[in-house]
Amino acid sequence: MNITVQQGEIQKRKEEAVVVNLFEGVRPGGATKAVDDALGGAISEAIDCGDFTGKKGKTLLLYSNGRLAARRVLLTGLGKQDEFDLEMARQAAGAAARTLQGLKVSTAATILHGTGAGGLEIEEAAQAVAEASTLACYRFDNYRSRVKQSDGLRKLTIVEFDSRRITAARRGARNGSAIAAGVCTARDLANHPGSVATPSFVARTARRVARAQGMSCRVLDEPTMKKLGMGAILAVSRGSSEPARFVVLEHNKKAGEKPLVFVGKGITFDSGGLSIKPGSGMEEMKFDMCGAAAVVGAMQAVAALKLNRHVVGLLALSENMLGASAYKPGDVLTALNGKTIEIRNTDAEGRLVLADALSYAARFKPAGAVDLATLTGACVVALGNQCSGMMGNDEALAEKVRAAGEATGERVWPLPLWPEYREQINSDIADMKNTGGRAAGSITAAALLAEFAEPYPWVHLDIAGTAWSGGPGKSYVPKGGVGVGVRLLTQLARDWKSR
Repeated sequence: MNITVQQGEIQKRKEEAVVVNLFEGVRPGGATKAVDDALGGAISEAIDCGDFTGKKGKTLLLYSNGRLAARRVLLTGLGKQDEFDLEMARQAAGAAARTLQGLKVSTAATILHGTGAGGLEIEEAAQAVAEASTLACYRFDNYRSRVKQSDGLRKLTIVEFDSRRITAARRGARNGSAIAAGVCTARDLANHPGSVATPSFVARTARRVARAQGMSCRVLDEPTMKKLGMGAILAVSRGSSEPARFVVLEHNKKAGEKPLVFVGKGITFDSGGLSIKPGSGMEEMKFDMCGAAAVVGAMQAVAALKLNRHVVGLLALSENMLGASAYKPGDVLTALNGKTIEIRNTDAEGRLVLADALSYAARFKPAGAVDLATLTGACVVALGNQCSGMMGNDEALAEKVRAAGEATGERVWPLPLWPEYREQINSDIADMKNTGGRAAGSITAAALLAEFAEPYPWVHLDIAGTAWSGGPGKSYVPKGGVGVGVRLLTQLARDWKSR
């Protein structure tokens, strides 16, 4: 989508539709009032009739009947004024964009949401509109035989009356578009079938993103991983005809500081291995690489924003299949850092590929590292689909991650990682076993990761409940891959100060 910012008055725009807004229980004011006046009070009449209340996420379509240059006026609700925040601005913009997309409107103009009574800064409001509008209109049509590319919202103009605020609005819109592009990259990777989005495919995509954004990219093949001693990821890969890959993306190494490191689990298809999953719902296991997809998207956004930070992205990419050479329950693996893991369940493979990835991260001496993984169904049971589970070894880093999650609407919630949980993964024959039983399954998985995330500050995000969507949720989140984590990681990097 092409998003621009222009100075002017919304009621004079000539696009196919114009978008204005209203708080719940509040009469039209500002730009909305100007449109209402031009329409002869049609917005006020809709309010008086109870047809529109300004409730969050609701929209109302009106027709100008020649009283405006634009034929349509879309009113979007901002919710209650005393509850308004940046996420509600995104929700309003997303609801408007999705409605226009459904109407096959190709060009529209919109005012910013919440810069007056809502208290938002111009730049952040413009970022919210650009970000949410792009994400709301996202479509994955690669496998449809008949697609009209002309359908849908192609051009959105943000209209700002005050010329003194245009520069900030344009900066915000550029940032929002760049971040949304990273999310769309992550969504595309997640939505491809596992037969397409293999480890090699994801690695090639990462290399292409790196080339476009001026990052360095190194792809490790299986012989290189074997030479390094990455026995955990190689064991997971043994049952597949698709070779594993390990990708290192690096932005702004010349910053000369300890980097912020992002680590992504990239199981491009998870059959469960010999501990095979039930057939029902197995098609969703193409999404088991959403952590790695998020790291690709975040690194794309970080580079596009030209952040003056040293940021590294690590992708642990493998399939978990049932071939003749598949690793077995009872096997003992040796990870990159020399620690051994007894296998009790081959479907607990994500923590294995992350074990090698987190061990590899140590060579960068991170100022902080964050891993993302669709790791455990137990996290979905504990927290549902509203937030990601968070565990780690550093409270200061965890607070930074939590704050980034709040700012972006990609919320996280802390779970304990006490020493007692580590006892559940004690093994009789190795340093640890890869499962600790049903109790506290998300935490015992993180307890294993903690053995490899040293000696540096580390936070683990279990995104099993937030990585893909099966139905209506946020206005800017479609069914399928969500791209969760891209905006959180990007915000963390934007706010990062060297430690």
